[in-house]
Amino acid sequence: MKQNNYQGALQKPIGSGFSATSTAAEVIKGIDLTGKIAIITGGNTGIGLETTRTLAAAGATVLVPARDTEKAKKNFQGTANVEIAPMDLMNPDSIDAFAEKFLASGSPLHILINNAGIMWVPLRRNSRGIESQLATNYLAQFRLTARLWGALQKANGARVVNVSSSGHQFAPFHFDDPNFVNREYETLQAYGQSKTAVNLFSLELDNRAKSYHVRASSLHPGNIGGTELARDASLELFQKMGFFDADGNLLPEVAASLKTIPQGAATSVWCATSPLLDNIGGVYCEDADVAVLSSDASMSGGVKSYSLDESNAKRLWKSSEEMTGITFNID
Repeated sequence: MKQNNYQGALQKPIGSGFSATSTAAEVIKGIDLTGKIAIITGGNTGIGLETTRTLAAAGATVLVPARDTEKAKKNFQGTANVEIAPMDLMNPDSIDAFAEKFLASGSPLHILINNAGIMWVPLRRNSRGIESQLATNYLAQFRLTARLWGALQKANGARVVNVSSSGHQFAPFHFDDPNFVNREYETLQAYGQSKTAVNLFSLELDNRAKSYHVRASSLHPGNIGGTELARDASLELFQKMGFFDADGNLLPEVAASLKTIPQGAATSVWCATSPLLDNIGGVYCEDADVAVLSSDASMSGGVKSYSLDESNAKRLWKSSEEMTGITFNID
């Protein structure tokens, strides 16, 4: 039996019984999370909000770190088992402060869902010069997971779920110039490499952490209507992507393929809770199942082999430590 998913060795559907139309409530049916503690970044809007409500309704205590805590509190009025704490993913010191406070509580962490992300934004950098999509979509995941490692270990059975995207197909990780210092900035390339990094991190994290009963996976939630994710994107970019026609109208075939928010949250919930993944990790999932391995010449569903490559994954781990200035030793 293969022990890791390097080169996509485990990358094939496992017969979950769910599909693209399954909802978060359907995939968690019959699962009791009483006594479990979860942290969900971006858990107060979009699919993160649905994910938080679903896990809380199943009995978990869910901690939602948010940049705008007042907005988050309003979104969870009347919702049991949800706690809000301040954190800004673009600010490494804020991530560290959040993690330190959680660790000081002495609580185990059973589920970490790195859900927050940004998409197709203009060139911006954080205080350390890191391009914003890389900083938010990936390096914040790496940093938060590293800082919370002790609590994940303490759970004696934890899941780390990293929300990626089919957008990883836009670009492999550019090791020589990840922050667009010596190449022209292109927002789709930046988004693509940030999501490829998420897949590579999940692959390597699972292989290193599984002996401590911590499993990791990444996922594409689907193309979803009604979220704030693409608020910075121009109409021209959506037209370039083939989503809108020349008059600015959403194409009917695109509209028909969009998931609802409850459907979009289903794969995150499935990755976090399904017993089918107790002994499988490092996989990329979509439609509440393990996805297929995609041809590198195709832009259809599935996962590209370059984002499951062992040498890329190990190289990225080292680069991530250098870019964040932290050492993530799993021992």
